[in-house]
Amino acid sequence: MVAIHIPYASLELRAGQQALSHIRQKGLKPLDVGIIPGAAGGPKGLGLQGLDLALFGHWFNQQPRERQLIGSSIGAWRMACACLPDPTTGIRLLGELYTQQHFPRGSSMQSISQSCRIMLEQLLQGREAQILANPHYRLNILLVNSHGLLSHDHKGKLALGLSRVIGANLLNRQYLSKHFQRIVMHDPRSLPLLKTDHDFATRHHPLTPGNLRQALLASGSIPLVMQAINEIPGVGNGSFRDGGLIDYHLDLPYANNDIVLYPHFSTRIIPGWFDKGLPWRKANRHNLRNLLLLAPSQEYLKRLPLGKLPDRSDFKRFQGNDAARQRYWLSAIAESQRLGDDFLELCNRGKLAEYIQPF
Repeated sequence: MVAIHIPYASLELRAGQQALSHIRQKGLKPLDVGIIPGAAGGPKGLGLQGLDLALFGHWFNQQPRERQLIGSSIGAWRMACACLPDPTTGIRLLGELYTQQHFPRGSSMQSISQSCRIMLEQLLQGREAQILANPHYRLNILLVNSHGLLSHDHKGKLALGLSRVIGANLLNRQYLSKHFQRIVMHDPRSLPLLKTDHDFATRHHPLTPGNLRQALLASGSIPLVMQAINEIPGVGNGSFRDGGLIDYHLDLPYANNDIVLYPHFSTRIIPGWFDKGLPWRKANRHNLRNLLLLAPSQEYLKRLPLGKLPDRSDFKRFQGNDAARQRYWLSAIAESQRLGDDFLELCNRGKLAEYIQPF
């Protein structure tokens, strides 16, 4: 792959068979895209800010239409920002607020949860109703209801429960259904374009201005890091946690023939959080057929500070030196403009098909 206006390729592009055939024959127009997923992955999502800004601040605006945004954890937060009246400001604010977070050594789950609540309040600024009234975007948030030992916030019970989940998942991903139930919180104007009952029992509940904040907080509540959310208005009581536990990189069966445009931080799509160390656990190829994935290239990553996107381990790596971590993250966020610029230029010059590789 040869870059267009920089001496190395910042993007790697992968496409499923139907998406690749469409783009080779007709190119790609904003009107072709009906679904945009956002993966779990913590601060890695910040490293895609330039792509998010290019897509939601410019490209999609050229041909507005109804589009479904589907996210878990940080992906849900990114997609919620895209639904704000000014998505550019919202996407940038998310990067600033997340970068400013700091957690002293030994921070409790309670204190981390409280910090995230405050960050979410600062991000949304009471604009929940505006997010759900966006004329073009329909927000869908993935989370799980946890059962058994995972319904507790006691660290000992959680650790034992997670060890059982790891063992069950190693045998078969389907065994996670004993521990988690998928919850899809969706825009009340339309059901999500997902056929989700093929793997895990799924409950659908409409988002409202009164439950959006709790849904977003639950979708990012990592066990042993944050407390579970015990009640969501309109959903009821439970132990609601990070949607990435079963839907990490959104290996999902999308239900229509629109292009699924996926700004992602990796060319690997990992089905669930517990599959990260299982290289044989791969995405379902049928789910990829209409998907176009945009990811930072290895050449791009090598030129970033530490040679990688920001990630959650940086809180420990820079323990006691938040200023250094913040400089590193802000540098990676600023550099991500290259990702967005390259995508827009490929589209504007009709060169996108030349740079796409099949999955």
